[in-house]
Amino acid sequence: MTRPPGLPLDRDAGPFAPPSAITRLREDRPVSPLKFPDGHDGWLVTGYDAVRQALADPRFSSRQDLGPVHVPYETPSMPEAQEEFDPSPQVPGLFITMDPPDQTRLRKKLTGTFTVNRMKRLEEHIVEVAERQLDHLAQCPKPVDLVAEFALPVPSLVICEMLGVPYADRDMFQKNSAQFMQRDQSVEDKIAAWTAITSYLGELAASKRAEPGSDILSDLARDDDLSIEELVGIGFLLLLAGHETTANMLALGTFALLENPAQLAALHADPDLIPGAVEELMRYLAVVDIVFRYASEDLELGGEKIPKGSTVLVSMAAANRDPSHFPDGETLDVERKARTHLSFGHGVHQCLGQQLARIEMRAGFAGLLRRFPTLALAVPADEVPLRTAMNIYGVHALPVTW
Repeated sequence: MTRPPGLPLDRDAGPFAPPSAITRLREDRPVSPLKFPDGHDGWLVTGYDAVRQALADPRFSSRQDLGPVHVPYETPSMPEAQEEFDPSPQVPGLFITMDPPDQTRLRKKLTGTFTVNRMKRLEEHIVEVAERQLDHLAQCPKPVDLVAEFALPVPSLVICEMLGVPYADRDMFQKNSAQFMQRDQSVEDKIAAWTAITSYLGELAASKRAEPGSDILSDLARDDDLSIEELVGIGFLLLLAGHETTANMLALGTFALLENPAQLAALHADPDLIPGAVEELMRYLAVVDIVFRYASEDLELGGEKIPKGSTVLVSMAAANRDPSHFPDGETLDVERKARTHLSFGHGVHQCLGQQLARIEMRAGFAGLLRRFPTLALAVPADEVPLRTAMNIYGVHALPVTW
């Protein structure tokens, strides 16, 4: 039976596993050809070793302006808009879509901000933020949507404070970032969401340059080497990544623990397991599943010849469950040593804010388990709305009670 073109998206193996078609590809051919809906002959990388190699090899470029944009799933109006956005323009400041030396120049501006030591100094404050939100959660009438009342506010509060973005403006950027991340949005709707956020950040960056404060955007605004456009791109990246990824990990991770009561009981019995459990949940869930790369020359990966110009999709979710690296990888095991997972990426684009995310998740899960030991789903598991149409996976809502 011939599979329709495009990336398999159906979460038919359960809410926490990658699509079964992707798992089968990893078993049969870890670097496999993938026909895109527009006819492009691209590739899907699913094996752990091949994914690490692709992410570390500079010939697999992150630049979206190298050639035509090929989307691996059906998107409204994309065929009509293909010529207009072909190739994709390089966005100033958005360094995850750049290669060195441009990527290096911009990333270096932030490395001092996200050092391990600086994040450790922030840890006490982040715990306080989480505890205040848990106080709020305890006052909510049950059942409660854990996403709206806890998982989303905690990282949003933290990143807003760090960036110098007024938390009162969160509805605007949360609504537009969700629209921007939706896979089945038209190009026009994505541009509208992008424009709303970047226009807001443009005004904010200009005000920071005029009157800098004690926040990340102000520190960057003091640097005359950065244009306002670059400040906007960096701000967009930090704001989006700073709340979307951790929020979805907190909510989906809680869902996974509630569906694995033995693992949840182990954490209740020994809270010291939580730091390791965070790594295991990152491995098991991989909310940032697919990463794009572009072959800048003819090259070989996993015994396959990949022609120059190919769009290469790298699946973190499949790699993180590869039994050759993680035995019994389909099972959640909070005592597993999972630190070598790829959910934060690998190579020059490895997540800059990974220490911040770890601290937020440790504080979030530890507080939630301690304060609500009888936490339970308020709806059947199959009624939890999954973010299957989003570029960052998770749940739209998680109704809970205790």
